[in-house]
Amino acid sequence: MNKLSLSDGEWKLMNLLWDDSPLTIGSMVTALRDDTAWTKATINIMLNRLSDKGAVRIDATGPRKLFYPLLARDDAVRQEARNTLSKIRTGGLGLLVSTMARESDLSDAEIDELYRILKEGRREHD
Repeated sequence: MNKLSLSDGEWKLMNLLWDDSPLTIGSMVTALRDDTAWTKATINIMLNRLSDKGAVRIDATGPRKLFYPLLARDDAVRQEARNTLSKIRTGGLGLLVSTMARESDLSDAEIDELYRILKEGRREHD
């Protein structure tokens, strides 16, 4: 996957598309009404930008434009994690993980999953 960075607003749109696609601009305006004050024009500009980045496909063959995610959620999350780690490398991974654990309400299942991931990482490097 190419290095792709999403803005906070683009994440909002991509999350909508990952959860339920295809979507129209009108349905996105409605879905984001309580969270943002974005107009159809604003969302259209953002979707065109996402299309230019290769993250969204626009289908304009029907009576209304439909929008589909081309970028997989897992790929976007992995890239965001890489970007974040490269930005904070000086603080160390331990600081990142400890901050995440303290500042988030991690469930026991999420903590167990984190342990499992770390153990797998150790085995891969041994």
